[in-house]
Amino acid sequence: MRRLASLVVLLGVCAAPVFAFAASFENVAVVDVGCSKKVAANPDLHTRDCALQCAKSGFGIVTNDQKFLKFDAAGNAKILEALKASDKKDHLRVNVDGEVQGDTLKVSSIKLL
Repeated sequence: MRRLASLVVLLGVCAAPVFAFAASFENVAVVDVGCSKKVAANPDLHTRDCALQCAKSGFGIVTNDQKFLKFDAAGNAKILEALKASDKKDHLRVNVDGEVQGDTLKVSSIKLL
């Protein structure tokens, strides 16, 4: 009986849907994961040079309510390309569309402002 109950619980957990929803964010700060907590209070001071140095940690956005959403692999590649092509020094802002899955943003489009 215990095994049956354990199996039912395990199947229920595995079958639980991952909640995701489409989202658009306009004029939000983009920072690397490594510096996200340090610069959450004022992400506009985070520099492009620092973001490029910390690129291996990945990127994400600081929302207007100071929550951090990290990008998926495709989003990291897109923003890294945009940062390398930009000559902005700081105040790194983006418009980004995607699907929020937990604390990750699966990026469909991103534009560095």
